Amino acid sequence: MAISSEEFIKEKKILKKVQKLLDETLDDLGESVSKGADDLIEFKKMMWENENSFDEGEMQQVRNATNQEEEKALQKERYYKKLLSIKDKPYFASIVFKDEDDEIFNIYMSLTYLKDKELNNILYDWRSPICSLFYDYEIGACSYKAPGGEYFGELKRKRQYKIENNELIGVFDNSLNINDEVLQEVLATESSEKMKNVVNTIQQEQNKVIRNLEDDNLIVQGIAGSGKTTVALHRIAFLLYRLKNLSSNNILIFSPNNIFTEYISDVLPSLGEANTLQTTFADYLASFLTEYKDVENFTDFVSRYYSYTEIDPELVEYKQSDKIIDDLNAFLENYIDNCKFISNIQEGESNIITKDELNEMLHDRYEKLPLFERMDEIATKLSEKFYKGAHKKVKTFLKLLKESANFTKDYAKIYIEFFMSDFCHYKLPEVTLKKSVNKEEINYEDALILAYIKGNLEGFLYEASIKQVIIDEAQDYNRLQYIIINKIFKKANFTVLGDINQNINPYYHYNSLEDLSDLFKGETKYLELLKTYRSSPEIIDYTNKILNLKHVNAIRRDNNKPVIIRKSVSNLKDRMVDDIKTLQNEYKSTAIITKDNREALALYDLIKDEVDVSLVGANSKSFKKELIIIPAYISKGLEFDSVIIYNDRNNSYKNNERNLLYVACTRCQHELYIYN
Repeated sequence: MAISSEEFIKEKKILKKVQKLLDETLDDLGESVSKGADDLIEFKKMMWENENSFDEGEMQQVRNATNQEEEKALQKERYYKKLLSIKDKPYFASIVFKDEDDEIFNIYMSLTYLKDKELNNILYDWRSPICSLFYDYEIGACSYKAPGGEYFGELKRKRQYKIENNELIGVFDNSLNINDEVLQEVLATESSEKMKNVVNTIQQEQNKVIRNLEDDNLIVQGIAGSGKTTVALHRIAFLLYRLKNLSSNNILIFSPNNIFTEYISDVLPSLGEANTLQTTFADYLASFLTEYKDVENFTDFVSRYYSYTEIDPELVEYKQSDKIIDDLNAFLENYIDNCKFISNIQEGESNIITKDELNEMLHDRYEKLPLFERMDEIATKLSEKFYKGAHKKVKTFLKLLKESANFTKDYAKIYIEFFMSDFCHYKLPEVTLKKSVNKEEINYEDALILAYIKGNLEGFLYEASIKQVIIDEAQDYNRLQYIIINKIFKKANFTVLGDINQNINPYYHYNSLEDLSDLFKGETKYLELLKTYRSSPEIIDYTNKILNLKHVNAIRRDNNKPVIIRKSVSNLKDRMVDDIKTLQNEYKSTAIITKDNREALALYDLIKDEVDVSLVGANSKSFKKELIIIPAYISKGLEFDSVIIYNDRNNSYKNNERNLLYVACTRCQHELYIYN
């Protein structure tokens, strides 16, 4: 609801006051940052010039002082950059809160805080406790939690602002009504090259995920367009604000592919935070399985299925199943039990160790260690025993142990042994098994098994610095992957987000993401995001029918543009080019989403001379959204103003591929064409 002209004039005056204070603070802080940098350089120079005059204790004190001054300088510089980022739009919302003592607080919300000369808060960071009232309550009784306890009162007003280049364009009073002016204006906006922050339109159900500090781990089931990824990134920004000793380098995001990583790369910087560490699961596997030149990525893995090039889908399904976890565990337990030293070893003339002594160390003394770590530990202890605590003969003893052992660190060989053993429920000839593992690039499903075998026998690469792990598109990870991830990040907390309806892993399915709850240590909470903000009601109605869904709650207003169905097109090239030009005249971004990469390439060759189009593949790292052709299984997480779904007559979506079609169609915001 628009405010009165008198209120608007008041708000313009407040904006000018804030702008003046912001400019003054930037000037003062700029001078302080510059002077602090110069002082630090001089301090370091003095320290280097007088290094010989300090003893070790004094030198350590000087180093500590230097580090503290560097951190202070960096904090000032970071704050200066945050203030610069809000210079043209200092705030986006405000609330009026009356506490139990009838004291009135007028809270202006921004991407960072701003204080006046008396250190009174003028702008509040959107992540501060009191700002949660804006997202969680309608006008009336309310409360918020802060480090000092829970505070009760009354929310008297919620107000949103449209500010461009320091000019107040619009002011709206609103309640929690999801159809408020600002949200609908944002939803009507055409999509951009990259994902944006949404601090001014975070909704109540999203805020519960973002601000949750009570639970160690969150599992979030969110329907298509519910803002799962956006929520995850805003949650990261919130955790960085609220948790001490947490930095961007302590957070890792598992992304579905490199395109998605690039797509989300602007969100955290726009919130004033540095980007976190990011990887794909295939990239992790490649770093762990150093025996191989490369690991197949997830996109190419599923592409084999959807393009019908996978020779033995039943075998892949077994490799992805929960059943293989039990089979592998039984095999590895038996394998380790049968590992032993078969001969005595002798180092030098008198240092003889019997095989019985060695096997006692292997199976009793060091049984809690992974198998090959036991070998290292035994070699170390023998060197210490015979050389007065020295480690100079560790390599010698390790060599002798390997010669005496009836087992070797050959994971390809152990993989083959598993599939030829009675523990495996899918028998294969040895020649086929060797083809699977004796090559430079290992298949995705085989890499998972090899990583599990290797991790159990020599230990996983424990990442102690990672305190928070974010897993997006969680439904595409099988249980074995989560077990591996938990072993790598033993002390981390997890935020896991996905949608079982968008599962594109054809070999593995969850009834509910809540099934993952038992995999994580500590308190785990399951939450749902049931509103979709991406697509028009017309598009949602169509996509619901693909999977027989009824629970999807559309927020975007009707645009009166029905889904267009193109059947039996006689002149594909001309019809496609006409539709592309029609959509481009109205929208900034259009995606042509094909079923697989082969179709994408064929369509690209067909129309590339008629329109300026980009082809996006599994190895693409960036793209321009104006017009692209992209396979459905790479389009996950992305969104476009308009979408054309294309598959040729001989490659239609089958009944068991409905989830892939659902993913493709739900990428669309405003207008959807279906070529079938």
